[in-house]
Parts: sequence; C-alpha cells; structure tokens
Amino acid sequence: MSGSVSGADYLRHVGALIERLAVTAGEGVAAAAELVSAAIAAGGVVQVFGTGHSQATAMEIAGRAGGLIPTNRIALADLVTYGGQPADVLADPLLERAPGLAERLLDLVELSERDVFVIVSNSGINSSVVDMAIEVAGRGYPLIAITSLAHATSATSRHASGKKLADLADVVIDNLAPYGDTVLPLADGGRVGAVSSVTSALIAQMLVAETVQRLEARGAETPVYVSANIPGGHERNLEIESRYGTRLRRYAV
Repeated sequence: MSGSVSGADYLRHVGALIERLAVTAGEGVAAAAELVSAAIAAGGVVQVFGTGHSQATAMEIAGRAGGLIPTNRIALADLVTYGGQPADVLADPLLERAPGLAERLLDLVELSERDVFVIVSNSGINSSVVDMAIEVAGRGYPLIAITSLAHATSATSRHASGKKLADLADVVIDNLAPYGDTVLPLADGGRVGAVSSVTSALIAQMLVAETVQRLEARGAETPVYVSANIPGGHERNLEIESRYGTRLRRYAV
C-alpha cells in the first residue's frame, strides 16, 4: 500500500526538511559564505556548475534578483554556445555522465585566481560533476558542494576514480534529499515528490544572505541584483556587471 499522496502531504515532508535544514545547514553555509565573501571582496567571481535539475540551483546563485552580481553559471550548453560544438551534442540525455567534459568547459571560462566554485549535484556521482570537482580542486580553487549525502553514500560513483563530489569539496552542504530524491511512496513501488530543488534553493539563498552579511562586516561593497522589472533596475545591474568585463556570462533564456 502507498502512503498518503497529496499536496498537503508533500508540504508536510518539505516543511520537516526545512526545519532540519535550519539545524544542520548553518555550519556549512557559514563556512561557504566565508569563502564566497573573501573571493568577492578580492574581486573574484563565484563560478557555479550544475547539470540536470541542479541547473535550477545554479540559477538561484548566478544572475537573479536579490542575488550576487559577480557570479557566472557554467553549463553543458556552453559546449555549443561558446565552444562551437554542434547543437545535437546536447540531445544526449546522458551527457552529464560523459567523461572529459570539465576541462573543455573550463577552457571556455574567463577564470581568475581569486574565484571560488560552487558545484551543485543531488547525487554527486556523475562523471561531469566529479570531473569538474577534480579539475577545480587540482587548480587550487576553493570548492563548495551542495549535494545529497543520503544519495551519495547509497550510490556508486560513475567516475573512473570512484570519487564523488562530496569527497573533493572544501565545504559540503547537505540538501537532505533522500536517496532517489522523492518522498511520497506509491502502491506500485514508485515515488513522487522530489525535494532537492526546494532544499537546494533554500541553501543557495541562505548562502547569499550570509555572504552579504560578511561583506558588510568587511566594509566591502555588496554587489547585489535588483529586479530588472522595476524602473532603472536593468540599467543599474548592467552598470555593476560592466565592472567585471566579460567574466560574467548571462544567458538569454
């Protein structure tokens, strides 16, 4: 038999996870905010990478109202948009599992030694994510991971090294999603109600808020987006973005 499956049941599960995050995420978010605020105060950029639905969390960090301006989202689509690859390379639904993509993607980014990286992956096991973490760590950049430790510890890495994202990061923030990401069981053995997008988005916004607090404490500028849908917002954002030249890439969609 399935458990109860309704919007109210889903909300109860998510509410419980949020209450847990309030207890468990604080230390990791604080440590991550120290790295991010130090990078921004020094003129660095927050480089964010995620694949699949983790791209939603990357978009919470890079390029949205109320978020930090010195942020750049790295995506598999960069292989086409900036790397000259044919568009059909993105038709492969298992592209995120392909080895050797990270170095190619980083070659397309204008990096600075002052930058910091955030990699988002619920499972933390796919080759592109682990490759990116290995490349980032090997180049000496601070690395923050947002991932599900429950999934990572229950799954086998798909990377040749056997490593997972959490093994390589300086700071790991657990999004508390269960193995498989879903919380409501069905009678046929399936499950519905994915939660990682919700909890990871909350972590992203907590990280932004904690970073701004630390920048203010340093007496540093807090370069934050205002909504482009209020008068003067777009122009104000463009002026601050221009200080970073071509280091910030914004997608049209």
